[in-house]
Amino acid sequence: MNITFIGGGNMATAIIGGLIAGGANAREFRVVEPQRPQQDKLAGLVPGIGIFGEVSAGAVDGADIVVLSIKPQQMREAAQALAGHVTEVPVVMSIAAGVRLADLSRWMGGYARLVRAMPNTPALIREGISGAFALPEAGARGRKLAERVLEGVGKVLWLVREDLLDAVTGVSGSGPAYVLYFLEGLEAAAQELGFTKAEARTLAYSTFAGTIKLASGSELEPAILRAQVTSKGGTTERAIGLLEADAVKGRFVTAVKAAAARAKELGDALGAVD
Repeated sequence: MNITFIGGGNMATAIIGGLIAGGANAREFRVVEPQRPQQDKLAGLVPGIGIFGEVSAGAVDGADIVVLSIKPQQMREAAQALAGHVTEVPVVMSIAAGVRLADLSRWMGGYARLVRAMPNTPALIREGISGAFALPEAGARGRKLAERVLEGVGKVLWLVREDLLDAVTGVSGSGPAYVLYFLEGLEAAAQELGFTKAEARTLAYSTFAGTIKLASGSELEPAILRAQVTSKGGTTERAIGLLEADAVKGRFVTAVKAAAARAKELGDALGAVD
């Protein structure tokens, strides 16, 4: 599969690395990256990869899929530059947050074989989750090509509506920050209870990692698993009681919804650009 990336930053590098680890050849990849330091970094990490300073026929011709892996603010200019080169490309996928496919299609002169995906930062270690949505014009082939790319860095959840990508952004796109926020708190509590910073980190990280494995390997819902370690009148019950009294779970749900709402606002703003 021949893949052209528009943008050679961390996410593109992660996807390329994941696909190569899965057996792809470096010569299957071309990257359009204007920044010389990043070009040099890519050339060092992936010897044999094709590197271009700007969108051109040489960068795109023969590609099975073009992946737009640039900042949302750069998307309109990049899409307009691609418009004259993608007629024969089976599918174009955007992994830029907030850019809606109707706007992308408009900027690309009506090209509609489009997929939009929202990966998250664990993709950098090939443990990500991506929400994805495809326009009907992308067809089964376009979906399959996009899925092969995204599976190089984790799991893929196909969505039935594009607007659900705003929710994906709020839940899993921003989700790693929520997890890290929780780890900050658990580590801080351990230090206040007398552990060194290193000891506190070991306790917090190992507790979280082990619990995720436990939950992932169980058919029971998290609430039931939590109840199983919350003895009546015990230490865990007291801690959970304090969190419930402060409506922490409810506030967390509200916060995730706020992130999703902000994703929609950003999409509205980007779509207003002609």
